[in-house]
Amino acid sequence: MISSRRSAGEGEPDALAREILSIGFRCRQCGTCCRGEDHLVLVMPEEVRDLLARAGGTWQEAVEPYPEFLEGGNGTRYTLGWCIRRNSGACRYLSGDICTVHGSRPRICRTYPFMLVDNRLEVSPCPGLGALMTMEEAQALASALRERALAEEAEEEQVARVLSMCGMPAGHRCVVDTDGVRVLDG
Repeated sequence: MISSRRSAGEGEPDALAREILSIGFRCRQCGTCCRGEDHLVLVMPEEVRDLLARAGGTWQEAVEPYPEFLEGGNGTRYTLGWCIRRNSGACRYLSGDICTVHGSRPRICRTYPFMLVDNRLEVSPCPGLGALMTMEEAQALASALRERALAEEAEEEQVARVLSMCGMPAGHRCVVDTDGVRVLDG
């Protein structure tokens, strides 16, 4: 269950950091957030390229289409993004409890268990919540959350442009992302 907190994403620069500090967090490196079918790690194409540069492999080995498809007419079904591929319900980059791509991990992983939704801080369950942290750590996390929110907003705008400008091939499943339309089955 995600809990929503007061609005702190805008306004005074340290308000979000103080809110994070009041909650407290320290990653326990337990891998809990990397496991489970409900823990989809949404990634942008630039993040996939970073992962591939660090870990090698192919696009198809690294990611899978976001599982919710929309009807696009003419028998076309499409989804609006990618998720890191999972093996047996866990992130493919998890080895034991260790992230093998820690230095290149996506923004969603860098900011978990926090996210900004409409400039409100939302917090997902995590064993690391409630731990003591420094103001500097809280500020770094707040900065990463703002960066993530801006990147997600820019991605949404670019995907909307792609959708408005590109025709999708009839009768295929596709992924629409900031790079364009990728046909999955053809």
